[in-house]
Amino acid sequence: MTEGPGSAPPGFLRLAGHPLRWRLLTELARSDRQVRELTGLLGQPQSLVSYHLSQLRAGGLVSARRSSADRRDAYYRIDLTRCGELLTDTGRALHPGLGLVPAPAERIRARTRVLFLCTGNSARSQMAEALLGQLGGDAVEAASAGSQPKPLHPDAVLVMREHGIDIGGRRAKHLDTFAGQRFGYVISLCDRVREICPEFPGHPQMIHWSIADPSGEGYPAFRRVAAELRTRIGFLLGLIGQDGG
Repeated sequence: MTEGPGSAPPGFLRLAGHPLRWRLLTELARSDRQVRELTGLLGQPQSLVSYHLSQLRAGGLVSARRSSADRRDAYYRIDLTRCGELLTDTGRALHPGLGLVPAPAERIRARTRVLFLCTGNSARSQMAEALLGQLGGDAVEAASAGSQPKPLHPDAVLVMREHGIDIGGRRAKHLDTFAGQRFGYVISLCDRVREICPEFPGHPQMIHWSIADPSGEGYPAFRRVAAELRTRIGFLLGLIGQDGG
């Protein structure tokens, strides 16, 4: 019997359907990770994990970025936007009526506190706090802090105005400001602060987004960071809703 043109499963299914690659994607969907972390979480040899990560990178589902804390290491991240596009295409390949609908913030049942951390609390974490406050509305309470606070970067203020948010009057805060407070999610945006992040009561979800510091890189870098944060925060809201927040 000759197979028809639509008999082979879409490439996304063939790539993501492998059990180990699916587990890698599942871990990276929660947080950016280093290879040694993924090896420990999956209980598999580093060579095998690295091989399947290379397959996911070749397929455009995963990318890597050198750690700003240790240039010998790298953080792997999933491209959730690309995964969403391919999942939608996969559903439509089966039936044109199948598609994905993003989870709205209204699904979050209880007010959830989220803390963003970076080194200076002058750009990335301030922008993340502002964007989550805008996108999450009353469903979330966003805060930010840094391990070595310094003045708010003027380009962070300008780029947030492009998103309809005024953060000009905000000040940087030390992470000790929030010591002992409870959060549902603590998200580190800088590789250095992740290594010194203190413990918080209540066992919050600890998430890492490895995002380069735009300071000193010019205004376009701030725009890129704001766009990445906006995308990641959109997915975060879906995660909070799924987790029962």
